[in-house]
Amino acid sequence: MRILFAETLKKIRTNKGLSQRELAERIYVTRSTVARWESGSRLPDAVMISRLSKCLDTDVNTLLSAAVESDDAPNVIMVDDRKIFLSGALPILEEVMPNAIITGFTRPSEAIEYAKANRIALAFLDIELGKTNGFDLCRTLLAINPRTNVVYLTAYIEYSFDAWSTGASGFTLKPITTEGVRAQLKNLRYPFSLGGAEV
Repeated sequence: MRILFAETLKKIRTNKGLSQRELAERIYVTRSTVARWESGSRLPDAVMISRLSKCLDTDVNTLLSAAVESDDAPNVIMVDDRKIFLSGALPILEEVMPNAIITGFTRPSEAIEYAKANRIALAFLDIELGKTNGFDLCRTLLAINPRTNVVYLTAYIEYSFDAWSTGASGFTLKPITTEGVRAQLKNLRYPFSLGGAEV
C-alpha cells in the first residue's frame, strides 16, 4: 500500500513538472521528506495529504485512496511567518531529528488545525507572527496537548523573560543551528522517542 502511494505521488509530481525540492518548498517540508514519501518508507498524514492535493491541483481522494495511516514517528512543527526562514530552518531540524515528521507553517491557524489532528511532540514557534504572537499560539497548542514541548525562536533576546511564563521548554535565538537545536532537545519538559533513542 505504501508503494502504491509512493508511485501515485511521484507520477502526479512529475506530470506537474515539479522536482522533489520544488514540491517540498511549496508545502513547507524538506526535500528528503518528499523523497521518503516517494520511496514508500514513510506516509504523510491526512492534513499533509490535503496540502499535497492543493499544491498539485489533484483530487484529495486520489491521494487518500493510495495512502494508509502515518507511522508513529514524532510530529515536529515550526511556525514562522517568513517563508525564507522556514526554507533554511527545516533542513536543520531534519538533520538533527531524521526520524521525525517535520512540517512548517507560515500561518498559526494552520498549525492549530494540524495540532488538532496530530499529536505534536515539539513545536518551534516564532514570537512575532503578524497579528498574533508565539506566546498565544503556545498557550493554544498546550491547551490541545499539554505534553507538547515548545521552543521559541526570535532574534530579540529581550523576549526570553516573557517566554518562561507560558509553559515553554526553551528559547533560542535566530538563526538556528544544529548545535542550538540539539541543546534545546536536552532540556525538553517531555522527552520523546526519536528513532529508538530518547531526546
